[in-house]
Amino acid sequence: MSRPNLTTSMATRLVDLMRRTGLAQGAHVTEQWAADELEVSRTPVRKAMLFLTEVGILERVPNRGFFLARDAGALAGPDLSEGADVEQSAYFEIADDYVGGRFTGSFTAADIARRYRLTPREADRVLSRMEAEDLVRRKAGGRGWEFQHVMATVDAHDQSYRFRMIIEPSALLEPGFTPDPAAFAQHRRQQEALLHGDILLLPRAELFQVNASFHEMLVGCSGNQFLLDAVRRTNRLRRLIEYRHQLDRSRLATQAREHLRLLDLVESGDLEEASAFLRTHLDKVRSIKTGVSRES
Repeated sequence: MSRPNLTTSMATRLVDLMRRTGLAQGAHVTEQWAADELEVSRTPVRKAMLFLTEVGILERVPNRGFFLARDAGALAGPDLSEGADVEQSAYFEIADDYVGGRFTGSFTAADIARRYRLTPREADRVLSRMEAEDLVRRKAGGRGWEFQHVMATVDAHDQSYRFRMIIEPSALLEPGFTPDPAAFAQHRRQQEALLHGDILLLPRAELFQVNASFHEMLVGCSGNQFLLDAVRRTNRLRRLIEYRHQLDRSRLATQAREHLRLLDLVESGDLEEASAFLRTHLDKVRSIKTGVSRES
């Protein structure tokens, strides 16, 4: 099963350490203290602390170091789905095995229970969740399960981003495009929350939904239902392969800032620039994610 990259994993361990030791807002968090407590060198700790600064958990003061931006007790436990919850862990292990080509063909609930060390009731709940998300379906006659058609290859993932680069920027230029002030305000709050800790603290499924719904909201403002349906379908198809990318959260701060920039451009009325910016944004994310997939 895939694991978070070193920076994400070290940041998670550091948040857990600060919570366990009950640090208060404004506490000085030194690299040496963290390295000693976590029994690692200072280099990965420093990278993790810089990442935590990006997402608003730490504050970096020039010539003084890093300080906690809020009480550690107020931080939710980072959820990277590494086994704290048996069903959650199995859900992502199944997804990762499918995307990695290790799980193919039809299967039964008993197969899931045996392979992923679940009770029959736990296996049923995991499959019910995956069915609700259109990832699996019952076979004809109700005997067993099979995966829906979802994206599971690097090339398909790359093509999905190229498709989005055609659809989403064009939606902003539709003659009926009308920003929704309430929706914009809601998504602005969500993106700002990502930059104040949620990038690290949200479960993978919720993190995916926050960002997918942002793009669906923008396209929905076009008033063109066909464009919106296309984006929604693409988001459903890419859900599993995107979950794998949520293991590395170190790049998500840049994406959140670019989402906020998009909202600014649209609200200013500069839709041509917003459209061009959105296309560049999608292309950058495409290059990063498909490049990472080929390396993994």
